Amino acid sequence: MGCIHGKCCSRYASSTDGDRKEELGTYAGHGTHTLADRSLDIVHVPSHHYRLEYSVFTQRGYYPETPDKENQDSFCVKTQIQGNPNVHFFGVFDGHGQYGALCSKFVKDRLIEILSDNPALVDDPVKAYNSAFLATNEELHNSEIDDSMSGTTAITGLVIGDMLYVANVGDSRAVLAVKEGNKIVAEDLSYDQTPFRKDECERVKLCGARVLSVDQVEGLKDPDIQTWGDEETEGGDPPRLWVQNGMYPGTAFTRSVGDSTAEKIGVIAVPEVTEVHLTSSHPFFVIASDGVFEFLSSQTVVDMVNQYRDPRDACSAIASEAYKLWLEHENRTDDITIIIVHIKDLSNVLLIGIRK
Repeated sequence: MGCIHGKCCSRYASSTDGDRKEELGTYAGHGTHTLADRSLDIVHVPSHHYRLEYSVFTQRGYYPETPDKENQDSFCVKTQIQGNPNVHFFGVFDGHGQYGALCSKFVKDRLIEILSDNPALVDDPVKAYNSAFLATNEELHNSEIDDSMSGTTAITGLVIGDMLYVANVGDSRAVLAVKEGNKIVAEDLSYDQTPFRKDECERVKLCGARVLSVDQVEGLKDPDIQTWGDEETEGGDPPRLWVQNGMYPGTAFTRSVGDSTAEKIGVIAVPEVTEVHLTSSHPFFVIASDGVFEFLSSQTVVDMVNQYRDPRDACSAIASEAYKLWLEHENRTDDITIIIVHIKDLSNVLLIGIRK
């Protein structure tokens, strides 16, 4: 979910994304656009005698007005952080704005580097996460990248033994699959940070933001009506953030890394962190950009993953379905990135649940 032209009000310009990808094919009339890391990788967590099997898929969006625009999503998987075989990191970074690809690549590189350099990471991962996000944000501001109207969201998962720590900034999402009897239920591990959330809306207003939809800004709807329904019914014209006397930045999220202009009206890089004690009731988790979740619910995504034994096949199926739904609703698609992590042979049975 972004602003008038996507994630913010600057039209996209092509930039470089150095992620490792391989060409997979074309859609008729759209040109080659599907990019992915098609490997199936396995990493062990010896402290609790289980393993993680994971796959990553990233696909450039279809933009008829800017057919050469590159994928602005980035991803990062780093195993055995600090040389510890029980600590593993997964992240998806959804860039936006003219220099969104540069921002997402910068953040995916520096965030994990700063986390890895923190000697207190294993002892206090929540504090380490907060420190790393804020430090990365400051470094991006001070870099050669113009982040005044560009930035990135970030959804990340850190496995430490049998604990999973999810840190979210923006409107991408992490979802955990939970066995409940014969059913597999989706449980969100992150909560989209947008003006649809009353707490986030009030927070940015106190920082000076005007919160209005595009129709309200253009005078087509009453700006005094400060209720917008929910994302499912009003996703086509969501509430956005604007400076008091201008038609910018128009961001539809309330937290991000970068976006120094929007930062002046309350957009922050402070993550919300969720903690989960992983058990045998948790078969897998998913971390994905909002290109996946714009038209697919968390439960639908979990149901689709559950249909495939191989996470590579699940990634491809979900990306294909998301792409199809985008084109049914709009004349473009967003970039789509998804990481699926299967939790194998974790034998403990105590379900503690989600703590935030």
